[in-house]
Amino acid sequence: MEQFLPFLREVYFFKDLTEDELNGLSGVCHATQYPKGTVVFTEQARAEKFFIVMSGRVEVWKDYYGPAPDLLGEHGVGHLFGEMGLIDDLPRSATVIAAEDSKLLYVTREDFLATAASNINFTKAIIRSLSAMIRTSNEAFVNDLRQRNLELQRTNQELKAAQQELLRRERLSNLGKFSSLILHDIRNPISIIKGYTELIHMNADDTDKVRKYCGVLMNETQRLHSITNEMLDYSRGDIRLDLSVVQLDELLSWLQEHIGKAFSDQDKQLVLENEVQRPVLLDVARMQRVFLNVSENARKALNPGGRLKVRAYSTEKNICIEFADTGVGMDDDTIHSMFEPFFSKSTMGGTGLGMVIVKTVVQAHGGTIDVRSEIDQGTTILLTLPLLA
Repeated sequence: MEQFLPFLREVYFFKDLTEDELNGLSGVCHATQYPKGTVVFTEQARAEKFFIVMSGRVEVWKDYYGPAPDLLGEHGVGHLFGEMGLIDDLPRSATVIAAEDSKLLYVTREDFLATAASNINFTKAIIRSLSAMIRTSNEAFVNDLRQRNLELQRTNQELKAAQQELLRRERLSNLGKFSSLILHDIRNPISIIKGYTELIHMNADDTDKVRKYCGVLMNETQRLHSITNEMLDYSRGDIRLDLSVVQLDELLSWLQEHIGKAFSDQDKQLVLENEVQRPVLLDVARMQRVFLNVSENARKALNPGGRLKVRAYSTEKNICIEFADTGVGMDDDTIHSMFEPFFSKSTMGGTGLGMVIVKTVVQAHGGTIDVRSEIDQGTTILLTLPLLA
């Protein structure tokens, strides 16, 4: 229709069309009004028309009727839309809504396809329009992606800051618990050392008493040394092993020397059995700490007359050290919590770090820990360490 010609001449995408071609296009155009908020077409509908915005503005929405619709773009005066579904003969990929009162020209499916087939310049105009739409969509997508990346980076930084603050507060909390436990445990041996030092001073001429008191001092000094080692091991976190070749007989002899008297003084039995005659590769100092911590826990759990049996044996691929006691045993909650820092149910003191150190050292050796226990039936702790060449 001739009344559309002045408008079509001003449409950028039709700049290469001749006057006759514009006349032909004008002849298949129809005008229609869409008040603000009116749906031009819906997603998944069959494509029946091609549109040119003559006045007003329309918006393109994805999942418009869904819970989270996305605005893909908008078309103003001189923009073309709706051609995609006519070209690929697929359902509409989005919903178009009149963002304000709009006047649209439309071309029916049949007239659009016929014009495109007979008019190369019209086809180029459609391609140019599609290219512009794709470029605009790409730019919008990239800008949106950049914005989301910036938001993600900002959120990630905030999360890291929150995690650091949480770790700081946790460290402070652990430091408070740690300090309380350590000060309590250090105070006792220091008091004993102080008292027996005074006794030695008062009885300097009595060799037997001095020897006896020095034995007590040595035990309490070893106790302080053990507490210090646990503090250092826990504060270091990851452990770097200092591996060396050792016979398990040597470890068991060391254990007997360091804890045997404490067992006998309390009428408790310490039984050591070794079936492993081959040398093994271990961090000796840290495995001594493991043996001592597990045995000390067992000693505290034993009643007078009770027994701890430490048995070492080997399988095809592993070294196994079993600590089986006849003590008071543990319930499931205690077993579940026994490897947590500062957890202790003993009334005989301790840092609450002993089993944490045990687990850390055993895992550093590539080993595992298995705990079996029943109330009033005792506890068995099995350390399984891989044979290292």
